[in-house]
Amino acid sequence: MKAVKNVNFKTVKEFVSHHLLANQHVRTDAYPALNIIDKTQQHEPRVTPSEKVDEWLPWVHIAIGNLKTFLLGTFHGVTGNYLQEYLNEFCYRYNRRFVEKQIPNRLLNLAIIHTPLKST
Repeated sequence: MKAVKNVNFKTVKEFVSHHLLANQHVRTDAYPALNIIDKTQQHEPRVTPSEKVDEWLPWVHIAIGNLKTFLLGTFHGVTGNYLQEYLNEFCYRYNRRFVEKQIPNRLLNLAIIHTPLKST
C-alpha cells in the first residue's frame, strides 16, 4: 500500500513502474486515472455492481476493511503526516497474520544474532 495525495495518471504511473512487473495482469475498477495501466500491463478494468464486487476484487475489499478496523481500533486520530508508516505497519501485520505465533521467536532470534552497535 502506498499513501498518495491524489489518484491521477502521474501517481498511478509511478506506482505501476515501481511495484508491478511488465505485462503483469492487473484487475481494477474502471476509475479513469487507472487507464494508464494499459500502457505497460495487461489491464482489465471493469465497472462492477456493488453486489458483485467481492467476485471481481475480493482481496481489495477485505484488505481495506481490515485496514479501517486496524486504524480505528489501534490508533485514534490518524493524520496524514505518518499515514505511510501506519500503512507499512498494517501491511507487515496483514502479511504475517497466519504466522502470528512465530513473531516473538523471530524477534528473539534476530536479537540474538544481531551484531551489537559500537557506541561512539
